[in-house]
Amino acid sequence: MAFNGLRLLLFISAFSVAFLFDFAYSSKPHFACDASNPSTSSYGFCKQSLSFDDRVKDLISRLSVEEKIDQLVNRAAAIPRLGIPSYNWWSEALHGITGFGGGVNFGGPIRAATSFPQVIHTAASFNPNLWYRIGQAIGVEARAFYNTGQAGGLTFWAPNINIFRDPRWGRGQETPGEDPTMVGQYAVNFVRGFQGDPIEGAKWDSQPLKASACCKHFTAYDLENWKGTTRYVFDAKVTQQDLADTYQPPFRSCVQQGRASGIMCSYNRVNGVPPCGDYDLLSKTARQDWGFNGYVVSDCDAVAIIYEAYRYAKSPEDAAAYALKAGGLDVNCGTYLQRYTGSALRQQKLSTNDIDRALYNLFTVRMRLGLFNGNPKNQRFGDIGPNQVCSQEHQNLALEAARDGIVLLKNSAGLLPLSKYSPGSVAVIGPNADNITTMLGNYAGIPCKWISPLQALRNYVKNIRYVPGCQQVSCSPVGISAPVEAAKSADHVILIMGLDQTQEREELDRVDLTLPGYQNTLITSVAKAAKNPVILVVMSGGPVDITFAKNHPKIGAILWTGYPGEAGGVAIADVIFGNHNPGGRLPVTWYPQSFTQVPMTDMRMRASPGYPGRTFRFYNGNPVFKFGYGLSYSSHSYEFVSVTRKQLFLNHSSPIQAKKVSSSGALYDTALMGAEVCGNLEFSAIVRVQNQGEMGGKHSVLLFVRRAADRKPGAPIKELVGFESVHLEAGASGEVEFVVKPCEHLSRTEEDGTRVMENGSLHLLVGDEQFRVTLMG
Repeated sequence: MAFNGLRLLLFISAFSVAFLFDFAYSSKPHFACDASNPSTSSYGFCKQSLSFDDRVKDLISRLSVEEKIDQLVNRAAAIPRLGIPSYNWWSEALHGITGFGGGVNFGGPIRAATSFPQVIHTAASFNPNLWYRIGQAIGVEARAFYNTGQAGGLTFWAPNINIFRDPRWGRGQETPGEDPTMVGQYAVNFVRGFQGDPIEGAKWDSQPLKASACCKHFTAYDLENWKGTTRYVFDAKVTQQDLADTYQPPFRSCVQQGRASGIMCSYNRVNGVPPCGDYDLLSKTARQDWGFNGYVVSDCDAVAIIYEAYRYAKSPEDAAAYALKAGGLDVNCGTYLQRYTGSALRQQKLSTNDIDRALYNLFTVRMRLGLFNGNPKNQRFGDIGPNQVCSQEHQNLALEAARDGIVLLKNSAGLLPLSKYSPGSVAVIGPNADNITTMLGNYAGIPCKWISPLQALRNYVKNIRYVPGCQQVSCSPVGISAPVEAAKSADHVILIMGLDQTQEREELDRVDLTLPGYQNTLITSVAKAAKNPVILVVMSGGPVDITFAKNHPKIGAILWTGYPGEAGGVAIADVIFGNHNPGGRLPVTWYPQSFTQVPMTDMRMRASPGYPGRTFRFYNGNPVFKFGYGLSYSSHSYEFVSVTRKQLFLNHSSPIQAKKVSSSGALYDTALMGAEVCGNLEFSAIVRVQNQGEMGGKHSVLLFVRRAADRKPGAPIKELVGFESVHLEAGASGEVEFVVKPCEHLSRTEEDGTRVMENGSLHLLVGDEQFRVTLMG
């Protein structure tokens, strides 16, 4: 999101974090319907015995047109005559509470918040339960800030569930990776944990919220600023096929399974249409087809650019009317609706009914948060206070997440782990070795505590020498002699290199996939000089082409650590010295530098002549490292011990009509098959996994489905069915059960966006093991 206004710099230790505060710390939270104000007892919207529907309608009926318009922006004005305080819709909680957006203030009793690893790092754990618990912890801390009077609202604009489509995308670090199934599961688990896990079977919009999550950026958004093309003017040309099976599924999961109370529409156009004014996208797809009943917010100034940048609308008033009336937008991050909705009304471009529709969604969410129930300390979640922020439980969770997301990419001759009992002398080299800021990634708050990788390594090694080699990750050619000399005299060398926010972030995409500056030269020079094979640690959000290191005989081990958060330094040291057995797997494909010949603006997923395709599902090139790749200090074996169906008969259980019949057989539309038929086709696949090594640890089991050799044009090479993280002691085995849903996992998408099933064979894959399943008409 765009970020404008005064920045208050808080200098902490060796780094600073920028925040925007738009309200002063208050000793009590902002709320309406204060029991100490006798007049509020007569208001219908304050009567908790009434339904949300009745309360919201009563409130809207009491507002003037001017008061209504002032509620349509992220800094909603107070309504003093009704005892309603101002409200800030914009707060951020991507991987911990932060001050970005101005909705949270760190100037009161709470001075810090748990800074979990960046999302791409957490995703590498392939552990839905971990994602859920992180969502829970951040939701608790969000409520604590509000209860303490340090938050102007409880709506947080996270998670980012766009597909990490292109490895150069600066915000790919914020996402759970490139696979729509995995991204959708992250959304479901994070949102349910963050919002307070609504009760199964209850009415979707009737449950109280601990805090409100918002899935963004809807949709097909994954370009910041690439070779002069910015997100504010980019028109994403997306086929119905790609939209249906890649870009939309995470948002559908977020709404239908996660029950998110917010959606953010994106800056970019999609096939010429701005998402923040797209009736088909917001009203028909999200609200009608998926059943979304929350609020829709624009990315910041995304309403303004409908006219100012796109000229899609003929005037500012047309842009306001377009967003509210055609698109179904509810709140504008920015001021455009506040400035132009009144004149749009006078010009009869929209009606008060259009405004009331938006207000209904906005006030319903605020009421679900308990903000119209009087003092929150007397309500559910009212006992959450400062002692639950930066708690030991949350600190332990941050360390667990940091450890579990580290991926071992290379370990020649078992170089790692190093002996923690006799490590010898160690040289630590690299610009990210003693840099706290880099570990946090973007959208980071003030961490509770922190320790750099260098500091953590000192807890294991007494004889340690640190030589930065480069002062910044951009890495100038000077200063290579000192690290080379340090490497010559050390028993072990640990190089901590990679990227940071100067290379990849919001509003900045990469152009290359290689390490920046002279990092390659520094690494190879040190490796050549070292007595023993060196250890390379790559800290980054996006993939890096490190083919040179993968193939270098003197680079014995490679770790990818993402941006591991406040506990990242300890986690890195623990993995290097064997206090934790790495079990992370790459959530994105690592492409070679040659992939940069592909325009970032090309949104096609599927390969075609001269175009290699994108992500593991369609990419036909040779990756540096595959999606799901990750080593361990142990070896693991797999076995299919039970698959309840080997053959599925598509048209035997009901009179299903084929969508069409071709020379290759009948195609069955999964939407026409219906939920009951699709449910009857589901079956179980049980996989036994055994730890054959000498060290226990967590291990992620990934189940894929691969089409037969004669797969149809446009069908994925393989797809992820499910995944689970299990902990196995040395020599132990365990079983993981996957529920295979044929209508979802064994179907493919046609060019028109419909999903179909057809006769043929597919293979379930886990590791090197496979099991054949046949679909028959």
